[in-house]
Amino acid sequence: MSTPTTDNGIVTLPTHRSVAEAADRLAALIEAKQILLFARIDFAADAQRAGLTMNPSQLLVFGNPRAGTPLMQAVPTAALDLPLKVLVWQDGDGRVWFSYNATSYLQARHGAPADLMKAIDGVVALVQAAAAD
Repeated sequence: MSTPTTDNGIVTLPTHRSVAEAADRLAALIEAKQILLFARIDFAADAQRAGLTMNPSQLLVFGNPRAGTPLMQAVPTAALDLPLKVLVWQDGDGRVWFSYNATSYLQARHGAPADLMKAIDGVVALVQAAAAD
């Protein structure tokens, strides 16, 4: 597994799983941590229903109100980026990736206090565990 890359606040990490397998694994880890999985959007399936094609791509939207609420109370604009989102996607070469917003980016974007960001830093460990072989 290679080192995650960050571009414009987006962290991208490779996985050897398929999009469906990687998204399933991440969803299972989220639920095991008793974090709410608010939505799982299958963009490729939605495109297919519209008569279009695209590489597999799923977005998982999840969070913990105990972690996110204090952040949104302190900095209401943080709600633009909460709950957390992780995109699992396949590129044109068939490689599969996890992408999510770096918490340092979210902190800088919203001017949030560092102590409130610690509660959402768990996204890093979740994605790393989901990406691992």
